[in-house]
Amino acid sequence: MASATAGARRAPAPRSRKSVTGTRRSVAALFLLPALVLLGALVVYPIGYSVVRSFYDQSGDGFAGIDNYKELFTDDGIRTALKNNIVWVVFAPTVTTALGLIFAVLTERVRWGTAFKLVVFMPMAISMLAAGIIFRLVYDQDPDKGVANAVWVGVHDTFAQSSAFPKAHPGRQSPLVARDGGFVTRQPVHTGEAVTLPLVGVAPGQMPDGAKKAVAPGADRGKITGTTWQDFTRGKGVGTLGAPDPTELGYAGMRIEAVKDGKVVASATAAGDGTFTLPAKADGALLRLPASNFKEPYNGLDWLGPSLVTPAIIGSYIWMWAGFAMVLVAAGPAGGPRELLEAARVDGATEWQVFRRVTVPLLAPVLAVVTVTLMINVLKIFDLVFIIAPGSSQDDANVLALELYRKGFSEDQPGVASAIAVFLLLLVIPVMWFNIRRLRREVRR
Repeated sequence: MASATAGARRAPAPRSRKSVTGTRRSVAALFLLPALVLLGALVVYPIGYSVVRSFYDQSGDGFAGIDNYKELFTDDGIRTALKNNIVWVVFAPTVTTALGLIFAVLTERVRWGTAFKLVVFMPMAISMLAAGIIFRLVYDQDPDKGVANAVWVGVHDTFAQSSAFPKAHPGRQSPLVARDGGFVTRQPVHTGEAVTLPLVGVAPGQMPDGAKKAVAPGADRGKITGTTWQDFTRGKGVGTLGAPDPTELGYAGMRIEAVKDGKVVASATAAGDGTFTLPAKADGALLRLPASNFKEPYNGLDWLGPSLVTPAIIGSYIWMWAGFAMVLVAAGPAGGPRELLEAARVDGATEWQVFRRVTVPLLAPVLAVVTVTLMINVLKIFDLVFIIAPGSSQDDANVLALELYRKGFSEDQPGVASAIAVFLLLLVIPVMWFNIRRLRREVRR
């Protein structure tokens, strides 16, 4: 009887299976069931359907095999999109992470670092749609609208000012003819001769500030004199053609050159009333108004043109995500061993050496996670490219996500679009696996 009692004591009593939190697993599974159903309906089923659909033709009835996947590497639009995606993956995460690192390190040393971080992080609160509209205006070709070109033109004009007479040209019965972007007289000029060089085409509101009423030239025996002016008076039949009238203004600042045998022997600049004087050595020369007088105003760069559209859109992406990288990287120095930094400084290391040999190695795990996360993000980039790139250069800025949209909706090729979706998934999975593995390794530490 005693042994039977001892055996009964040793037999474990049946217990209900519980999770690590103490909750019954059946109850946990019941609560997870709605999420699992949604996950299957919104993620697993679309992925499976896309894989199946990628093997069918445009109608969805005929089996196409791997023809849709072959088109990924033969279609010019898809190949351009693939090349642009490579550019995105290489440059966008790298530059964004580097800027985030610089911002995070520098703001640790200033009092207003928190305010700076707030400003840099603020674009993250803006949707991709809104950011695309903002940068479509920033990159506008017109300097009066686009901020980028307004700054660029301002810097350019500081060192190389444009002409005040870009639209000026000879009128009727003019002694000037066009040559090499400028204008020259039809006949040589001689000392003691008064030369008139009338032009038209400059709007009254665009005349130089120093322009005064044009004055007819007076002859000088030992020199060549002349006047260049705007030979136009409002009103039909008003004014004398080829002679300065009371309301007509001189071309102040116009450069005049005397050319003999292709060489400039003398030059002058017109006064406010358009008059100029050349020395005796200009005798027998042709007078030339060089092309520099008629240089068009500089309108900046064509940011959204075929050659610059992809870098311009990458710039807008960096503007949005640099704050994200900064915040994650900034968490590294905050929780890192500061005694290592102080020890390096005590040993005589410069700030650059501390940054390169201590700070960057310490932050390497964080930098890797941020870079890989951004790589996953840029592989799916769509909104910014679709909104910022105009129709004329959208083909040059094309990426895989945008090409998926165009094939599926604009060109009605769902099979090819599904193949692009599967290809994008295959590109994202290794990067995502690397990121998850890195995060798990950091948790174990």
